[in-house]
Amino acid sequence: MIKKGEIIKLEIVDYAFVGKGIAKLNIEDRDYIVFVQHGIKGQIANVKITKRKPNYAEGTITEIIQHSPLEKTTKYQPISGAPYINLPIEEQKKMKLQVTKEVFTKIGKIKDIDSLFDQWISSPSNYHYRNKMEYSFSSIGYNLEKQVVEDDVFNLGFKRKGTWWMVENLDADSGLFDQELDTKLFLIRNHLYQTGLPAWHPPKKEGFFRHLVVRKSFSNNQLLFNLVTSSKSLNKFDLPAFGNYLKEILGERLAGLIHTTNDDVADREKLDKGYSKLITGNSTIKETINGLNFEISMQSFFQTNPLCAEKLYQKVIDYLLESDIPKDQIIMDLFCGTGTIGQLIAKHTNNKVVGVDIVASSIENAKKNVLENSQKNNLSELTFICADVGKFLLNHPEYQNKIHSIVIDPPRAGIAPKTLRKVIRLNAKVIVYVSCNPGTQARDLTTLHEMGYELQKFSLVDQFPHTSHIESIMLFKKLLVETV
Repeated sequence: MIKKGEIIKLEIVDYAFVGKGIAKLNIEDRDYIVFVQHGIKGQIANVKITKRKPNYAEGTITEIIQHSPLEKTTKYQPISGAPYINLPIEEQKKMKLQVTKEVFTKIGKIKDIDSLFDQWISSPSNYHYRNKMEYSFSSIGYNLEKQVVEDDVFNLGFKRKGTWWMVENLDADSGLFDQELDTKLFLIRNHLYQTGLPAWHPPKKEGFFRHLVVRKSFSNNQLLFNLVTSSKSLNKFDLPAFGNYLKEILGERLAGLIHTTNDDVADREKLDKGYSKLITGNSTIKETINGLNFEISMQSFFQTNPLCAEKLYQKVIDYLLESDIPKDQIIMDLFCGTGTIGQLIAKHTNNKVVGVDIVASSIENAKKNVLENSQKNNLSELTFICADVGKFLLNHPEYQNKIHSIVIDPPRAGIAPKTLRKVIRLNAKVIVYVSCNPGTQARDLTTLHEMGYELQKFSLVDQFPHTSHIESIMLFKKLLVETV
């Protein structure tokens, strides 16, 4: 019997949901399943067992003995955030279709899944599609060339897979973010190393340089930087000089540089803590989606793949327009955030659109974006309200029996069951459910069905090539007169 911590040789024979490969062991004359993180069908690998249960185990690859015949070598530097970059995009599509349909069938209890599948929507670009990247500093590094751990170094790049303390230097194009910046990151690393100030040491919780966060505007081809450091030794670091260096190597592409101090012991970007200051340029960048302009700060939530988001939003609008919505009926955009979907719906329909979110700052940003976009687009029928979904009709009785359609786009954790029931009790005739986590969406299918909604069709959007992530858009229509 296998044990936790044991390393065993396995062949990956299939795929499972959330980026796991399936390997099988014959134990006591039965198949014992081992789920291998980011395993690719056809690989033979040494796998370290990280979890051991009576019916299955989980593990991580320590060494690939034989690559899958499906894999193709690429020119990009391998990073933990792109585990499938050597798997051709058509094979990634097959994998994602298979595992997503399986989770909808097994968890969501959907029968005849293929008859409900509408469209696969590919990313317009399979490479360099991200508009935000967080690079980490660490004084503990992994040397990719020598394949050894190194201490007392100055590394800037990405965390090594399976670790929170070790960083691999990014020395070449990763294929995910901005090609120019990726290839010039070593220059930034060398420049900061010359200051003599240390990179963060995660286990010791000490050091100076912690993170370099970068946002990109595809519309303006500009980059906005946020350098995150501790406050200790800040008087020894020349921030304006660093801003000038970024201008020197990037020219007009530099939109601005922000500096944030973070003395929290947790080793992650914490823009909501500490003190932030604009060093040079602007504190925001602008992006355009479907003809609408959006001002984006470092803290703003915004679609990571904006070119693909245009396709996602268009499919949402297409699903809404399949129903003949009477002019006096309302479309609601729940969990609206900064109001991207709501504005696009208002642009393409003649109905009043109401965006609702419980986060006050998100609603303020949404209203600000509407003011800018109203100069070029008629968005007069768009209203944003800061409110709790469960108390919405109680506090806004004017919308009773006026809500025809609802668009919901919750965070990755999904909708709490009680909140979902409150959404359903708004009694809309149509619900378009957008999810970045089909697992939680599958869980909600049963509740929607029990409360009188039938799934009409669904589409899948490949917003994040070379990862296991997939977005799902589902169209539901109300069958019963009253909810239960």
